Amino acid sequence: MQILDWNQLDAAGRTAALERPNLGGRGDIDQLAAGIIAEVRRDGDAALLRFAERFDKVSLQSLQVTPQEFDEAESALTAAQRAALVQAIANVRTFHAAQLGQPLTVDVMPGVRCERIFRPIPAVGLYVPAGSAPLPSTVVMLAVPASLVGCPKRVLCTPPGPDGRANAAVLVAARLCGIDTVFKAGGAQAIAAMAYGTQSVPKVDKIYGPGTAITTAAKQLVAADPAGAACDMPAGPSEVLVIADAAADAEFVAADLLAQAEHDVRSQALLVTDSAAQAVAVAAAVQRQAAQLSRGSILEQSLANCRAIVVATLDQAMQVSNDYAPEHLIVQTVNARALLDQVINAGSVFLGAWSPESMGDYCSGTNHVLPTYGYARAYSGLSVADFQKRITVQELTGPGLALLGPVAHTLAQLEGLDGHANAVTVRLNALPGQSAS
Repeated sequence: MQILDWNQLDAAGRTAALERPNLGGRGDIDQLAAGIIAEVRRDGDAALLRFAERFDKVSLQSLQVTPQEFDEAESALTAAQRAALVQAIANVRTFHAAQLGQPLTVDVMPGVRCERIFRPIPAVGLYVPAGSAPLPSTVVMLAVPASLVGCPKRVLCTPPGPDGRANAAVLVAARLCGIDTVFKAGGAQAIAAMAYGTQSVPKVDKIYGPGTAITTAAKQLVAADPAGAACDMPAGPSEVLVIADAAADAEFVAADLLAQAEHDVRSQALLVTDSAAQAVAVAAAVQRQAAQLSRGSILEQSLANCRAIVVATLDQAMQVSNDYAPEHLIVQTVNARALLDQVINAGSVFLGAWSPESMGDYCSGTNHVLPTYGYARAYSGLSVADFQKRITVQELTGPGLALLGPVAHTLAQLEGLDGHANAVTVRLNALPGQSAS
């Protein structure tokens, strides 16, 4: 693990220290995703079945998961595993239920009423990866807020395993969250199916969930097409930045770094510390712990993206973190909460030694679908608001129009939009004793 002294770096060196892994030829990825999308739009289910053979190495007889497959998935999980899912769902539901907004009504002037109302997005598509690590936790993070706001149609796609079945834990989580429409389709082809619809997969209005680079490219391509479907947020490989002082437990810090590094060969984990000794201790702990973990081949590559940055103060550490804008920010300092007010750019924050990022991934209650690759500068983590439309309403009385109409008339003339002005004028002229002039 490379150790860098922030205050010995010039501007170029600091930029390089915070660089994320190169995602490769984005043009090539976009082109591949576009080709898959076109094939699914043209051939529908037949294309999905071909892609299952090509990418998932399975020959499927049908795409939709049957009630029998749901039942068999239930029997494949232990009581403890099911109970863990139930508890995670309960916590996520509790936290997200508290986010539900209330309708707003404001009389901004006499006779001029403005309102904001909420409506669920009618049809949502939930994408749950299942490559090297199936993610039932992602089912929970997507399905719970969709259920809370009352999205009428909830469709889930997840890749089939080598046996041609959807992952058992994914199916159990889906059923526990009230989702019974699940299709065995992965990658860009699943995104295309939900965006445009096939003979089996219904078309949706918005698509949610993480995925590979090509899956993310497909989401962005269909979101740019008015005939496609919106997407939740742009994303890249998973990442974490840990701020630690000299008092932090180096083993805890190393474990948090490795928890993110094991996701993908392009995942990134950064340590920012005001203690050079801590940086050395953590680097050694990373090597010891990595040797004991099962995803060694991934860690061998992803750890090349990891580094420790030594700064002069914790305030400077916060500046570095905000410049990086991490998906996950872990603060392991003597008084972690004291730094919270300085957090500007982060997807989700974990305060103190007893708050590993794993808790947010699974069961603390917050959402683990977060902006990555620097998008935390402008995007937020998934919430119930992402499954709702917020619609504004205005209602004026005759006296209200008489009071405010001349303002609109003047502004319309200022902009040279006489049609806008006329829509006010004809009404003002219909009011006794009123005119626009």
